[in-house]
Amino acid sequence: MLPTATRDSETDPMSYTKTVVATLLRTHQAALNASSTFSIPKLYTSDGVSLAQHFSTAVGSEAIAAANDEAFTVTTLSVDFDVIEIVDMSEESAFARTVSAGQPQLKSSGKIAEANQELFILRTEDWGWEIARDGFCSSLPPH
Repeated sequence: MLPTATRDSETDPMSYTKTVVATLLRTHQAALNASSTFSIPKLYTSDGVSLAQHFSTAVGSEAIAAANDEAFTVTTLSVDFDVIEIVDMSEESAFARTVSAGQPQLKSSGKIAEANQELFILRTEDWGWEIARDGFCSSLPPH
């Protein structure tokens, strides 16, 4: 189930968007940490695009699921998003910038330190706010 919120006529629309988008990002974080290739594509728009460092661009639900399957064969994530900003661009679009840190478990060699910065472009679609595009890169110095 995708995150939703009830819009109250007294509620500031920008605050509403920020609350729903923040909830969506927490849901995405939980799905990543659970290695849930079933749940992750459901958080994206039908034409969603994921730009993950060291992986090919994934376009569409099937490709996003396959990319996550590939990633989860080598690692188990333990990520914690810190939302830096959520910007409401219109009633149908917003972006969010996050940073994350964690200690993913590489299945071949154990835990490693990880720190990333992420950018999410979000759009309202069938079920409310969904991830239209995401991209991330490491914020650690090269090894």
